[in-house]
Formats: sequence, structure tokens, C-alpha cells
Amino acid sequence: MTTLQEQRPAVPNSGPRPTRRLPDLFRILCWVAAIATVATLAWLIGEIVRQSWPAISKFGFSFVSEAKWIPSRDQFGVLPFIVGTALSSLIALLLAFPLGLAIAIFLSEDFLPLPVRQVVRFTVEMLAAIPSVVYGLWGIVVLVPMMNEFGRWAVKAFKGVPVLDTLFHAPAYGNSLLTASLVLALMILPTLTAISRSALVAVPATLREGSYALGATRWETIFRVLLPTAAPGVVAATILALGRAMGETMAVAMLIGNSPRLTFSLVSPSGTLASLLANQFGEASDLQINALMYAALLLMALTLFVNIAGELVLRYTQRRTAGIR
Repeated sequence: MTTLQEQRPAVPNSGPRPTRRLPDLFRILCWVAAIATVATLAWLIGEIVRQSWPAISKFGFSFVSEAKWIPSRDQFGVLPFIVGTALSSLIALLLAFPLGLAIAIFLSEDFLPLPVRQVVRFTVEMLAAIPSVVYGLWGIVVLVPMMNEFGRWAVKAFKGVPVLDTLFHAPAYGNSLLTASLVLALMILPTLTAISRSALVAVPATLREGSYALGATRWETIFRVLLPTAAPGVVAATILALGRAMGETMAVAMLIGNSPRLTFSLVSPSGTLASLLANQFGEASDLQINALMYAALLLMALTLFVNIAGELVLRYTQRRTAGIR
């Protein structure tokens, strides 16, 4: 005789079944992308170092300190091009920063009607879409004749004046350091304006309202509340703009004059590391190729140094403004 338990049919387990966890494909793809990016950068640096090693072993640090670039005699020194890169980028930043920040303030506040602000914003952002060769052609047609006349006048007007005599020293040409710097300032203006405006718009409205409640005027609120709070974003915009100016090639190569002579005159032809690579790499051979790769390595190191310095300034600014954000 069978028991009741033996006659009862088996009831399937209705509880939650253990599921097999699938791999996170998105996380894997992110890891692969990150590793591929680092590996590509390492491969790029390694290849540049390998190609430039003959020049590094032959010239050493004198490649940076020498001011002669004579490929026919195998004499290579990039000091004039390093100075030209630094001066053109800094002058462009000095010219573009006040204008870009002023435009960002006017676009983030209600100084102008909304339709007018939209038109101005669209126009400034469209400057970033213009190819650099178009900037170069515009500079040749418009700026070069103007700067040629200005350079001749400046050489005569500032002759014998301390400091200004050095900055506006003969010979003066339309293709000069100042001409390239003006075009660079126009090219980095959209970057400065767009990122600075985004930083100002992101400031909490309660800070602005609190400042007005305490009796501050509009300009006091802008300079004492909004700008200090948005300072990290403005610093980030400045770093990106400086990096863009240092690496710009085509427009600078068309306007700076591409002279290997060391000069601090703003109205004389000069050169940058990027323009040096663009102008001479196609016709280079043997040791000159190694020297140009050495110059490319220096340009990469200079850009990396600017980014590291900018990151340190950005972190310092974030710590200083943490209490009012």
C-alpha cells in the first residue's frame, strides 16, 4: 500500500531560478577603447622617438639651443621655431581672451534681446567651422597688405624707444609674426567664447539672485560672483585655445613668413615648429627627416607641458572656488 505522499505528483519549484550573468558588453567596449587609445599614443610616441633618434644622438640638447637651420650643411637648431611658436600662441591668446570672455558675458546675460544673442552666438560658433586654409587665404588678401604698411610705420615710429624698438624692429614685412598671431586669435576665439559661455550659464541662479538681494549691481555680480564661480570653465577654455594655437599649421605656414632667423620683432618673418614640419617634410631626406621628427617630438612635449600646467592651474582654481559653488 502506497502512502499519500508517494501518490502526490511532484510540484515544480516555482521560486526564482538562478540566472547566468551575462558579460557587460558596454564595459568591455569602454575598456577596449581606453586601452586602444593609450596604446595608440604609446605607439605614436615610440615611432617618433625611433625616427628622431639619429638626430637626438647627434645633436642632443644643442638642437634646442642652436639658432641655425641649414639642411645643406646638416646644421639643425630649432630655437627660432620654439620662440616663434611660443610668441605667436601667447600673442593670439592675449588678443582673443578679453574679446572671447566679453562675448561670453554678453551672450550669457540679458544685455541683448534673445534673437540678437542667438545670431551672435551662431556667428561666433561658425568661425570654428571655417577651414584653416581659408583663414590663411583671407590673411594673405586682407591682412598682409595692411600689416606691411603698419610694420613700416611702426619701425620708424618706435625706433630708439626701449622695448618697443625690439618688438618693432626692421625688417618689416606683411608676412610676419604679428600677422599670424592675429589670424590665430580669430581662430581660437570660438573655443574661448563657447566654453566660457557654457561655464557662465551653468552658474546656479541662486548665486545671482543672492548677490542682487545683498544690493550688488549687475557688474559687481558679474565680476565678483559669476566669473569667480565659472573660473574653472574659463581656465579650461584658455588651455584648449592655447593648445589649438600652438598646433595650428596651415594658416600659420601661409602667413608667418617661415624664416629660420631668430627674432623677437613682431613685424618680421618668423616660424613655428608646426610650420617647419609642414614646409620641409615633403622634400626632406636622410638626417633632415630625423631632425624634423626631433622637432615633432619637441612640439608634442611642449603641448604636453602646456596641458599639464593648465591642469594644475585648473585644479587650483577649482579648490579656490569650491566654497562659493
